[in-house]
Formats: sequence, structure tokens, C-alpha cells
Amino acid sequence: MTLHDRLTIALGNLWRMKLRAFLTISGVVIAIAAFVSMLSFGAGNQQLVAEQFERLGLLSTIIVYPSSDDDADTADSAAALDIEMVATLSQIPGVNLAYPMESFSVGVQYGDTQVTTRAQALPGAALQTKLVSQLVRGEAFGDDSTDMVLVTEELLEILGVEEPDSLLGKQLIVSVSLTRLDSGLARVFMDEGGAIRERLRGVRFDSLLNRDFAERTARRELNEALRRFFDGFMSAREHIADTLEICGVVERRRGHGTRLEPVIIPLATARRFDAGGLTDDPVELLAAVRRGSFLIGGDRREQKNFPRVTLDLDPAAPYEPVRDSIKALGLEPFSYAEEFAEIRRVFLYFNLGLAMIGLIALSTASLGIINTLVMSIIERTREIGVLKSLGADERDIRMLFLVESAAIGIIGAAVGTIVGWLIARVASFVGRTIMEREGIDPVEALRNE
Repeated sequence: MTLHDRLTIALGNLWRMKLRAFLTISGVVIAIAAFVSMLSFGAGNQQLVAEQFERLGLLSTIIVYPSSDDDADTADSAAALDIEMVATLSQIPGVNLAYPMESFSVGVQYGDTQVTTRAQALPGAALQTKLVSQLVRGEAFGDDSTDMVLVTEELLEILGVEEPDSLLGKQLIVSVSLTRLDSGLARVFMDEGGAIRERLRGVRFDSLLNRDFAERTARRELNEALRRFFDGFMSAREHIADTLEICGVVERRRGHGTRLEPVIIPLATARRFDAGGLTDDPVELLAAVRRGSFLIGGDRREQKNFPRVTLDLDPAAPYEPVRDSIKALGLEPFSYAEEFAEIRRVFLYFNLGLAMIGLIALSTASLGIINTLVMSIIERTREIGVLKSLGADERDIRMLFLVESAAIGIIGAAVGTIVGWLIARVASFVGRTIMEREGIDPVEALRNE
């Protein structure tokens, strides 16, 4: 019996039992489609994460934070993230650039629109790194003393501007309101209308030996001194403004240590804003008190501590020695390379789980094929006898049923692969449509290869 004879007889038998063959093939199609679509989504999501890490340069980036005070062993060796420490970090082998990423509150005026938002200062060299240089339109400023400014897509939404090109070359007025420490101290010791002398005359000095009376008097006078200090501190504001030219628009960025503020200004502009005094933003005032920079005088930027510093690494340099050097300085590094390794481990377990589910579906489909094969053998004993009488041996009959089962598997696998691909594409299209409707940047969650 030739292969052509076996195929003809097998396909003829399948056609004769169309309903049974259709149900068995449908089971194989569903199993293969589920297996293909799940593996496609798993591989696609892993590829998407890897491409995002690579595109944003996260694998060659380390975020450095001050050491946490919770650990008693490292509290004594904790170092401050000041200008000197930034210079020290930049000298670590394998580090191309070290720069602080701090933000502060600013007022922005574009045309007749005035809004309050946040800005951050970055050196021109930082704008050449992958982490920051994701420009939508225009170009980055390369000089730290230029009068250019970068804005993000977030500022476009705040200003109600739809076309990024319409902002290029336009003037943006950036301003800050600063307060001075000496104004608050002067208000504390200023004897306006003899108020301090009047309060001193009202104190019964002979009663200060009484503990309760002394505590009440101390609290009252301390509260009054603090009230006068903050009244003078907040009322003596200085308004500093600078007119900058918009040179480029950067894409919106969210994430751990990678978020870009709506306005990005050069270092020279930041120094002009920061040298006059403290911002009047209560949140920043509390942060300054917590960092120990509230009472800093003179050039504040040279003496202040930064909340975090970003390191751009040489892609060929291993991050482990850099991480160990940072820890030796008493600082806490956050490495995206380590996070990516953890993500890859999670994806490995995720893909294994999807593969197990797909294998269960395939096993169920295989049992369906076996059931069809057994039923065919039981129901076709007369046909088997006729074939033997015509000279067919047991090997020919065995191959006949195996070819019939193989035909079911091949047809089901081919159709299932196509259906699985279509399901994955439809699901990806629906997901992208929902993301666009919700205002989320759409992503392709399928493997492109």
C-alpha cells in the first residue's frame, strides 16, 4: 500500500465521519490557538519591556539616594548628596556623568496663560543621555548658561497646546517667589510699637520658679516668636523671573527616579533662581528642614543637599563594581539593571505558567485524537477484515489509522496557529484602542518576529 493510497483512504474516512472529525479538529484548533496566543503575549510583553529599558537607557543608569536613617549600622557612615559628593560619584570608574535631579515650584507664563508647575535643572551633558534625550520636537540645549528651555508634553497639556511645533522658538517666562531668612529673624527681634517691652513687663519673674508657670510662659513666648518669624519670613518675598526661548519638547516620562518635570532649565538659570533665598512652597520648605538645608546661607546651590543623583554609566562597564563603590560611600544605589534581572526572572516563571496551561490544552486535544482513533478501530472491524483479505498486512492497517490521526493533528495545528495569531492580533488591537480611549500611550504587546 503506497503513501498515496493511505492518504486517500484516511481522508475519505474523515470525510465520511465529518461531524466526529470536525469536533476532534476543533478541539485541536482551540488547544493550539490558546497555546500560540499565550506564548505570543508572554514573549511580546518581555520584548516590550526589554525594548523600553534599552530605549530609555535604563540599563546604564543608577539612581543614588542618601542612606536611610533606619539602619543603625549605616546611619553613622551616611554621606550627604552635595556638590562635592556629585563630583566624587562622577570619578567612579565606569561612570560617564553624574548629575542631580531636583525639582522646585515655578510660575510659567506663555502668552496670556499663567500657570504654576514644577521645573528642574539639568546640565547640557545630561540631555545627551538616553534617559533624558527623548525629544518629540526641536533640539536640546547644549550650553549650561544658555537662555533656552525645554518643556515636556505634560506642560503642553497644562497650557492647552495641541501642536508641539507651535511652541518652538516662542518665549516662556519662568519665575520663582523666594523668601529670605533674615526677614524672619528681623521680625522676631523687631520691637514694633514696644510690643516686646510690653510683653516683658507682663511677665511675673517671681513666678518663674514655678515649673508649670515657667513652661506655660516659655510655650507662649516661643509660639509668638515662631509666629513673628514665619510672618516676616513669608511676607518678605522676592520675585525673580527670566524669559527663555523654547528649543525643544521632550516626551512625558514617569517612573522611579526617571520622571521629568514639565519645565527643564539650564544650570545657570537655576543658580539665579536659587541664590536669592528659599522658595515659598511649604512642601519644599519642609523638605529643606528635613535635609538640613533650611539655614544655609550664601551660595545655596554649592552647599545644599540633593534628594537624588543620577549616574549615566558606560554601557560596556559592569554595574556591580559601581554599585559597590556607591555603597562604600554610605549611599543607597538603585540599579535598573538589577530590576531588569528580576523582571526577566518573573517573565520566565510567567512564560512557564503559560506553557503549562498550553500543554494541558494540548494534552486534552491529544486525548480527543486518541479517542477518535480508538472509536474508528472499534467501528471499522469489517473494513479492516476486507483490507486484510485484499492483502494488506497489520503494518499497512496500523499506518492507515496513524495517517488518519496525523491528518487531524496537522489540519488542527495549521488552523489553530492561524486562529491563535488572529486572536492575539485582535486582543492587541482592542487593548490599544482602550489605551487610546483612556488617554494612555498605546503599546504593542505582541512579539513582532
